[in-house]
Amino acid sequence: MNRWLWVAVSGVLVAALWAPVAGAQDVQQDQRDLSRDNRDIRQDRRNVYRDAKDLQQDRRDVRNDQRNLTADRAKLRQDEKAGNVNAVKADRADIRKDRRDLQNDRRDVQKDKRDLNQDRKDLRNDVHDRNAERRDLHRDLRDRRADRRDHRQDQAERSEKAGRPGK
Repeated sequence: MNRWLWVAVSGVLVAALWAPVAGAQDVQQDQRDLSRDNRDIRQDRRNVYRDAKDLQQDRRDVRNDQRNLTADRAKLRQDEKAGNVNAVKADRADIRKDRRDLQNDRRDVQKDKRDLNQDRKDLRNDVHDRNAERRDLHRDLRDRRADRRDHRQDQAERSEKAGRPGK
């Protein structure tokens, strides 16, 4: 009989001592997760800013390519009117080059739009994750306080049953 009582008391003590430690581990893990999420959010914001700048630059490049193409076409018309065959060949080569540049810059704009949208999505997801981690942290802190309160009450009840006054 004493053996069963000893096992029961040991089990209660282990549970009482383990609960506050488990709560502390949850809080520490939530704090690490929150730090990681904040770091991810900072990185995502930098990525969004960089992609927006890249997109602005690529759009500027497209506008410049369009201006160059318009100027080369006007020059081609002038050289055709003047009958300058060598200049016409050079102008046509310039127009081909400007069209390639324009096509490449338009591809860059599309790629930068995709990158920007993906980085914005990553930022939204990381903010959502961080907010969930904050809720978990607050819940775990509340639970840990409750566990500590329950632990103190259990100790006081055991002391009273043993005939000693509680603290």
